[in-house]
Amino acid sequence: MPRRPVFSLGSLVVFGAVLVCVLLASGAALAENRRGTTTGPTTAKGYSHPDQYLHMPAVKIADNLEPVIPHSDQDKAARDKLAALEKKFGKKPNIVVFLLDDVGWMDVGFNGGGIAVGNDTPNLDTFAAQGLIMTSAYSQPSCTPTRATIMTGQLPVHHGLQYPPMYGQPGGLEGSITIASLLSDQGYVTQGIGKWHMGENEGSMPNNVGFDDFRGFLTVSDMYTEWRDMSVNPEIALSPERFALMEKLPFSRSEVHCIKGEKGCRELREIDLDVIKGLDQDWAAYGEQFIQAQAGVQKPFFLYYGTRGCHFDNYPNDAFAGKSRARTNYSDCIVEMDDVFGRLMKALEASGQLENTLILFSSDNGPEGEVAPYGRSPFRGYKGTTWEGGVRVPTFAYFKGVIDPRKSEGLFDLADIFPTALSLAGKPGPELAKLLPADRYVDGIDQTSYLLANGGNSNRKSILCWLGSNFAAVRIDEFKVHQVVEITDMITKKGYNAGFSGGVVDKTGGLVMFNLYTNPQEDDSIGIRHIPMWNLINMEFTRYQGVLQKFPPNFKLPGGY
Repeated sequence: MPRRPVFSLGSLVVFGAVLVCVLLASGAALAENRRGTTTGPTTAKGYSHPDQYLHMPAVKIADNLEPVIPHSDQDKAARDKLAALEKKFGKKPNIVVFLLDDVGWMDVGFNGGGIAVGNDTPNLDTFAAQGLIMTSAYSQPSCTPTRATIMTGQLPVHHGLQYPPMYGQPGGLEGSITIASLLSDQGYVTQGIGKWHMGENEGSMPNNVGFDDFRGFLTVSDMYTEWRDMSVNPEIALSPERFALMEKLPFSRSEVHCIKGEKGCRELREIDLDVIKGLDQDWAAYGEQFIQAQAGVQKPFFLYYGTRGCHFDNYPNDAFAGKSRARTNYSDCIVEMDDVFGRLMKALEASGQLENTLILFSSDNGPEGEVAPYGRSPFRGYKGTTWEGGVRVPTFAYFKGVIDPRKSEGLFDLADIFPTALSLAGKPGPELAKLLPADRYVDGIDQTSYLLANGGNSNRKSILCWLGSNFAAVRIDEFKVHQVVEITDMITKKGYNAGFSGGVVDKTGGLVMFNLYTNPQEDDSIGIRHIPMWNLINMEFTRYQGVLQKFPPNFKLPGGY
């Protein structure tokens, strides 16, 4: 027979004491396991990172301004820099907004493109490296909404231009309070050059919304060319009757010159397939002349420079045809735009104004994907969508001797240009609200301290994405939640499949969320696994719906999506 274990009283006491200690230790561990795994606590303390604000409440600074993440120390540092500049130069800083058309996040060298994709961008790369490269800067999904957002500091739901008007379609900036009009009130000379596309009607023309002078065209590049080109639209170009009809339709077909105080705009020349090749070079010369003329002027200036390139159709200037390594008309255009930017920077330096000028460089949206060749983005989607590829744009700020060279992942919306410019003009933060009627809501945020303070962090908590008249998505930190999306190949599987040819799904499954660090392609939804994070971001949808109850939507264009 097997022997039974024999336990002495002493051994039982020892065993009991050990068991009690284990249970007590286990209970203590469970009590302490506030953060760790299901089986035990962690000794990892974690890290806090700059520009991550999900846990922080944004602060309301005025009833009709978006709330901000305040940074009092960097605000003071930025104001001190501006005060020193004004003492040195005797006037407020000049402001240049240089806006490309349909250029993707990765078309430029400073974001990994440039020479790597067949189009060198040495001028842009040089100035970007000496400034603040913003890797998470956002436009609207297409050009008119973005341009109006820059002009008004408002999202499309408030400025009302939710998609690009074409071929004389009514609607524009008329009635808006623009960055140009407010800067003009603050003593700035206001100059516009290049593409407008914010309305062709009298009240929406540049000279009637705050610009002292404007030279460019009023609508969009392809509208001047596509119906003329027999390789693009032979059904019109090779039909005398249809071509004659296009020539009679009431839309602008000319380059124009608009001067404040004059009625309408002067027509300079009709834009045809030859004229369009030289527009960017002619506008660059006009920009150089303007900059040079301002050198001896006591007033600061605001220059809004919207290039023609690189919106289709691209007809390369003879000096740049084949100059890119890729030798496509798109890449040739990128090389030309880099040259144009370099020319303006040289004009600023040669005239002694570079050290008192903030330069903001960006694109009006991501690359279009329906007329090849087109731009590049590492992200999902194209122009016309609120996927990252449609709205995350190449952006940097340069201010010689003022901006600390660095890269930042802090959130920046092109709506922020409006309040930031007014801040440089002497109306920072809540002071802007005093320049506006009480019913005018500004969605932009004063980012002066983000740009100018050494190591400055963004003052913006969230990016709110609008797709036409739909409140589509919200990004906070590295997470983005979609409620409305565009599926680019939803309708057709071949042919034109991109932002304007797909289908809009006006309600997602509810928990469509992406981590843009681990999945920038936005093709692996993690909402169901990370419901706590989804819930926190969903609160931002609710917060802004409250804004819309007090400041209702104001859509100006009929139909849309």
